[in-house]
Amino acid sequence: MNPFHGATQSALEDAAELFRKAKRVVVLTGAGISTPSGIPDFRSEGTGLWSRDEPLEVASLSTFRTHPESFFNWFRPLAGQIFHAQPNAAHLALAELENAGIAQTIITQNIDMLHQKAGSKHVIEMHGTLKTLSCTSCYKKFESKDFVKRFIDDGMIPLCLNCNGILKPDVILFGEQLPLSALFEAQGAVRGCDLMVVAGSSLEVLPVAGLPMQAVDRGAHLIVINNSPTYINVRADVVLMDDVATILPEIAKRALHG
Repeated sequence: MNPFHGATQSALEDAAELFRKAKRVVVLTGAGISTPSGIPDFRSEGTGLWSRDEPLEVASLSTFRTHPESFFNWFRPLAGQIFHAQPNAAHLALAELENAGIAQTIITQNIDMLHQKAGSKHVIEMHGTLKTLSCTSCYKKFESKDFVKRFIDDGMIPLCLNCNGILKPDVILFGEQLPLSALFEAQGAVRGCDLMVVAGSSLEVLPVAGLPMQAVDRGAHLIVINNSPTYINVRADVVLMDDVATILPEIAKRALHG
């Protein structure tokens, strides 16, 4: 029995056809692709992290520099959710599309490494990653896995094994610039794509939010899959306002198997 009817069924078929015809597919993912894996997003009313905390107070570079313990106290439960999370059907579908040569690049706003856990290889991390930590004193880099258990279990702030300085997760905090290498790589991928897919992003944070417009202005097709409207829905070929973990696997199934 097909759970999709009417307009949704038609939109799924249209989206799959765009995937099949495209030569260069770029997928932009946001927090909405990871919420089904148990990682909270930032802006959802009542459940988002910023409905409970003031971002500039807990997740800014200035807070980290002046009161690192405040940052780590706030970050500890989120770190536990991220490190215990597993990829969901949407992450697995994108990995399958990449493995089949249909999707070439994933640009993600997420720091949770779930795309890589699912098997995706070409992932551009716009807001950094929790995979590594860097010393704020000597700048030596370490793998997070060597510190994360003691931090999550006991609240032990990670310290550099070289100089005993505080280790900062390699994620972008408020007040920090995006990594230019990631931004340039993303912009290059977008300039060369003929299909852009937005999956689980409300497109509210610049400069990442501007990437789909750059693609559309260069003639690329656009698919938007998100629970809430985005500014670029009016320019999209296909809009599916539904759970990305339900929709993406359905599109992948149709694109891969007809």
